[in-house]
Amino acid sequence: MADPALHPETQPLKQIAIDYTPEACTHCPNSNTITLTFDHRGGARWRTTTRFLYGTFSALIQCPTGNTDGLNFNLYLSSLEGDKSQDEIDFEFLGKDKTIVQTNYYTTGTGNRESIHQLGFDCSDGFHEYVIKWGPGEIVWLIDGKVVRKVERKEGEDFPAKPMFLYSSVWDASYIDEGRWTGKYVGCDAPYVCVYKDIHVPTGTALECSCES
Repeated sequence: MADPALHPETQPLKQIAIDYTPEACTHCPNSNTITLTFDHRGGARWRTTTRFLYGTFSALIQCPTGNTDGLNFNLYLSSLEGDKSQDEIDFEFLGKDKTIVQTNYYTTGTGNRESIHQLGFDCSDGFHEYVIKWGPGEIVWLIDGKVVRKVERKEGEDFPAKPMFLYSSVWDASYIDEGRWTGKYVGCDAPYVCVYKDIHVPTGTALECSCES
């Protein structure tokens, strides 16, 4: 379990909304655990029920085992999934190689700020802590307590500033860039299960949700 003292400004996640395929997502508030399953039903996506403006977001994640070619599993912030003008901050695991993770961020729908990081481990072998620290002038991505990327806002540059939900999903991304991004889905080891536990969100900065679920 992650040490709460490392992130004193956070609180355990108690409630989620499931955007699609609720039967493929399980949530146990008592143990602060969420599982997402990808199989013949497709995948699923959960999010917080409120948006947050800045703060620290964290989870222990064990990614799916087996041949995960084609799949994308993730932990990310977004002002609203599917909105073409969204702000977003990402951790994305690319199924073709479970020893790397991609970070990225968007402002008003514009991304193209991808960076690939070597994990030094297979993300399906056990639980590892992934943290996003987001402020008005800085974004920091950490894995197991180590900073893997830090972006500081430059004068005159757009930067994520919209209140955002914490999201996670597992989905087939085979169609993107003709399979070069995540590989082509094979599915020989389905069902694929991604487990999130000890999920924490900022304390005292939740904003009411006025969007449709």
